[in-house]
Amino acid sequence: MRSGLIPIIMIFCVSALLTSCGILIKPQVKTGIFQLEKGSYTLDQTHVAVLFKINHMGLSTFVGRFNKVDATLEFDPANIAAAKLSAIIDVASIDVNNPDLEATLRSSRWFDAEKYPQAFFKTVSVKLIDQNSAIFTGELTLHGKTAPIELVVTFNGGADNILTGFYTLGFSAVSRFNRSVFGIDYLIPAVGDAVDIEVFAEFQQR
Repeated sequence: MRSGLIPIIMIFCVSALLTSCGILIKPQVKTGIFQLEKGSYTLDQTHVAVLFKINHMGLSTFVGRFNKVDATLEFDPANIAAAKLSAIIDVASIDVNNPDLEATLRSSRWFDAEKYPQAFFKTVSVKLIDQNSAIFTGELTLHGKTAPIELVVTFNGGADNILTGFYTLGFSAVSRFNRSVFGIDYLIPAVGDAVDIEVFAEFQQR
């Protein structure tokens, strides 16, 4: 009877140890833009997702992502209007969980990734919305064309990450634009013109 309890006790102890580890590594996150640290930040490549969503035939929302992204952020909570965000997306890194469709989307009818291998975003102006969010107005260069877009950015908080040794900002953003503005108009309106972008990222202070 007692020997049967030993595995249960061991499982309980291991579970308790893992739980305590999770508590120990969870940072003390401060929220609110004005609580965050000024600095130059670079994207944490292991904690980023850039998603796009588009209407498909009026029947569903098609979702994809780009796997290769880089970005920098210049940030001062005392002067949020001077914040600068720059990003580069490797267009060929498009991922829709279907290799054949990915090859089609890289072709000249869609992104034409061989001719236009990268997309670029850079900030033109920043306007504070509330204590956690701001509108980053900037220029997007995609498919060889440049046009203005707006990113609604939310700063989720900031903290010292003991796993990396860097002070880190939690960051998310959403945007919507028409792909036809950038000369990508194949199959409109069967495939929607409006594209929704969602970004989830962490930036590390350097």
